[in-house]
Amino acid sequence: MSKITMPNKNKTCQQSLIPLNSKPLNVKNGRLEQIDWLASPNYNHRPEGVEIDTIVIHNISLPPDQFGQTDSQGMHHVKAFFTNCLEYEAHPYFQTIKGLEVSAHLFIERDGAITQLVNFEDRAWHAGLSSYLGRDKCNDFSIGIELEGSDFQPFTEMQYQALASVIVAIYQAYPKTRRHLTGHSDIAPVRKTDPGEYFQWIKLRKMVSEQLKSSVNTNLNS
Repeated sequence: MSKITMPNKNKTCQQSLIPLNSKPLNVKNGRLEQIDWLASPNYNHRPEGVEIDTIVIHNISLPPDQFGQTDSQGMHHVKAFFTNCLEYEAHPYFQTIKGLEVSAHLFIERDGAITQLVNFEDRAWHAGLSSYLGRDKCNDFSIGIELEGSDFQPFTEMQYQALASVIVAIYQAYPKTRRHLTGHSDIAPVRKTDPGEYFQWIKLRKMVSEQLKSSVNTNLNS
């Protein structure tokens, strides 16, 4: 069973250790079974009757353009931010985001480690003011995936591999998402630029296609 780490504002926030798994990822009851959890309090329920049909890719780094940075307890700054545990005095930039309550369903680090923070069935607070294909409030119907990165540096091969595996699992659990894979800059073009020009959409889509074909062949031979 996956370990669930619950943040507590009255206690030191704990780091979630995420094992990488070579087996295909699987979604059950809104959760990726093979990874551990770091539960974010920044979510609410999706509106009744709204189906999950979109995946939104983001990038984030704290401080900006710095990767793998941790706090005094050894917790990754991004994970701390998404669980309202960020040590705001640790860096001047953190003062500019103090008090913000945001999250994503998934966070993928530079080495490909995956953390799930919000159940896919719930509404993570990742998109903000947004619109996709004429529909506002993208948080209502989308899954948000944050990659550790910035607009100014390439993402790692391990991140693409992890992201492709995650997307295949989401496609299988929520088939309507297969037609709607997009970026934060597409749903909030005035406010946001991520995942940025360094993000290789063609590369990702090819990897996803290959993994889907492999999954089909495995099922046929099993």
